[in-house]
Amino acid sequence: MDKPVFDILKERGYLAQVTDEDAVRDLLAKPGVSFYIGFDPTADSLHVGHFIQMMVMAHMQRAGHRPIVLLGGGTAMVGDPSGRTDMRSMLTREDIVHNVTRFRDQMRILLDFDNDHAVMVDNAEWLLDLNYVEFLREIGSCFSVNRMLTADCFKQRMEKGLSFLEFNYMLMQAYDFLVLYRRERCLLELGGDDQWSNILAGIDLVRRKEQADVYGMTFRLLTTSEGTKMGKTARGALWLDREKTPPFDFYQYWRNIGDPDVENCMKLLTFLPLPEIADYHFDDERVNEAKKRLAYEVTAIVHGKEAADAARTQAEELFERGGRSDTMPTTSLDAADLSEGRPLLDVLLDAGVIPSKGEGRRLVAQGGLYLNDIAVDDPNRMLSPSDFVEGEAIVRKGKKVYHRLLTH
Repeated sequence: MDKPVFDILKERGYLAQVTDEDAVRDLLAKPGVSFYIGFDPTADSLHVGHFIQMMVMAHMQRAGHRPIVLLGGGTAMVGDPSGRTDMRSMLTREDIVHNVTRFRDQMRILLDFDNDHAVMVDNAEWLLDLNYVEFLREIGSCFSVNRMLTADCFKQRMEKGLSFLEFNYMLMQAYDFLVLYRRERCLLELGGDDQWSNILAGIDLVRRKEQADVYGMTFRLLTTSEGTKMGKTARGALWLDREKTPPFDFYQYWRNIGDPDVENCMKLLTFLPLPEIADYHFDDERVNEAKKRLAYEVTAIVHGKEAADAARTQAEELFERGGRSDTMPTTSLDAADLSEGRPLLDVLLDAGVIPSKGEGRRLVAQGGLYLNDIAVDDPNRMLSPSDFVEGEAIVRKGKKVYHRLLTH
């Protein structure tokens, strides 16, 4: 007999809080429960922080339950204050619509939407045309301001100031749960642990309006063993969009995480069985093998097996076989343009290896830039035909970033 999905989520370390553990366990013991998670489209790609929620939905769907992906085309017009110390930037309606489209594509990475196995809805459908006075009378009358101000999602904003715009967010998210209960018979809201207050508000609203029992579960945020959020890189967030975070960079992020974080990430971000994970014994030399396995499995889920194979091969060639790889990022240069020399930093800026010439100069000053394994000590170093061996030169930035230059 397959293990109940509630136990799977608990054993793998997803669960943070549950409104009624016994009731939720019983509810999920039989397939067919509709549940939802909301995703506000505040960027044009999902990032690894969202990936935890996507994995939870995938586990739930595999157990026979029905995910409802709620895209916040309406709530993104306001902005969730949860986990924020400042107000979110206001997005235009056009930006939000574009972001919703991108989220729709990426949700298919893990979820099956065929034959109503999962559904995607946009709360712009019911939020943007609300009559404000009617909304206040029907929904606002169910909320106590005193109680709202004690919610964790508002507490950290009180010192710097909480706008009335953001104060409405809890009502809107609660109303989402009520709408989904009425339309889809949704019985369970899931989310990150920073959503606990908003989830409780929705449960209370459904109970008041429909005299129905609904439930909530929250999940641990993806953090290091020291408690800091994971998924930040030198270039910003770790995106699921391959154009924003290339598969190789995505792979390398997981390959290079701290030893204490490997086991937790394998449990949360892969479908590897727990006994197989435990076999790595994370206190010995096998931890590096575990990191490689983690990097491969997560990259294969997000970008596909072919991309994961290519990333693994490139990493092995670069870091284990002498720093040459046919799959490393490459820039072609016109040999004629190099006949009299061309500033190396200009070439690297055009190739996207450095974000600015100022950053390039700092890199040179710190001894972090190499051309053909020789440290570059002059920020005005010129790139010339003599730097190329059989039409190839290799640039290394720091210990991990390689780039091939070719002449034609």
